[in-house]
Amino acid sequence: MDNITIALPKGRLGDKVYSLFGEIGLSCEESLNNNRKLVFHNDKIGISYFLVKPSDVGIYVERGVADIGVMGKDMLLEQECDIYELCDLKLGKCRLAVAAMKDYTPNINKKLVVATKYVNVAKNYYAKQGQEIDIIKLNGSIELAACLGLADVIVDIVETGATLKENGLEVITEIEPSSARLIANKISFKFKNNKITDIAQKIQAVLMSTHPPSAGV
Repeated sequence: MDNITIALPKGRLGDKVYSLFGEIGLSCEESLNNNRKLVFHNDKIGISYFLVKPSDVGIYVERGVADIGVMGKDMLLEQECDIYELCDLKLGKCRLAVAAMKDYTPNINKKLVVATKYVNVAKNYYAKQGQEIDIIKLNGSIELAACLGLADVIVDIVETGATLKENGLEVITEIEPSSARLIANKISFKFKNNKITDIAQKIQAVLMSTHPPSAGV
């Protein structure tokens, strides 16, 4: 039996994903009673979980420490991880977007200043637009950069848009929708293909039963 190691993001998303894995029979009883542990095993079914910072999941999977994992599409795009993306889990939905102050007017005579923690996403997006930019990398409260005039626009994830609105910003354009994705290490996918594919198919079946596609009009 192939043992499968799964990297899960800490926090609410990780809890939801763990419940999803539990629905297909891949739970670890010890994890239900001990929230201080980071590694959990179920030797009977050959499954191990470990919890990491959400942005680190791709690294653990890419390096082969985990066979599969769950990571937001936003971070996959930013880190450009060398992994396989197996399926969309429809959890943690948000969008990568460009936002600015409501009274913002582009100045074509100067380089656009962009504040973001998604440096690669911003570079790739504006390169496709043929626009030269100056990037300021920030790690938190990205909206503040636009509010205080540090940057012309920001590139960030937007869920409801409430935080933007409260700070006088609005979305200018959407770059990419984002949600949690099931990912796999490329070597693991080759040598443990049957089990990994079985897990992905069972998860997709659960998702289809709980979130069936809308009927065509």
